[in-house]
Amino acid sequence: MLRWPLRPLGLTVLFWAATAAPALAADSASDSASIVVAHDFAFAPKSLTVQAGSTVTWTNKDEEPHTVVNDAGLFRSGALDTNQSFSFRFDKPGTYRFACSIHPQMVGTIIVQ
Repeated sequence: MLRWPLRPLGLTVLFWAATAAPALAADSASDSASIVVAHDFAFAPKSLTVQAGSTVTWTNKDEEPHTVVNDAGLFRSGALDTNQSFSFRFDKPGTYRFACSIHPQMVGTIIVQ
């Protein structure tokens, strides 16, 4: 008698896993996230290649504020303090250059395929 209540729950979990897992996998494949870190007054990696539809997140690991500004004006963060982040989704293939407007020697490139 103790086993009967567990069977419907087990079937429900199995059904959910079988029907939801493909949808979750498809979402994560089209909206993957990549990280660029600002540390020691440089972006790392300096160049990053991602697929169209990917989200890139920049995180400031320095004690000084930094920004992330695209040279064509497509995206622009505010000043990011230590451990703050800025994200942007790249929907179209191309090469996107960015810099820190506070420290213009800090530059990088996102290549979207």
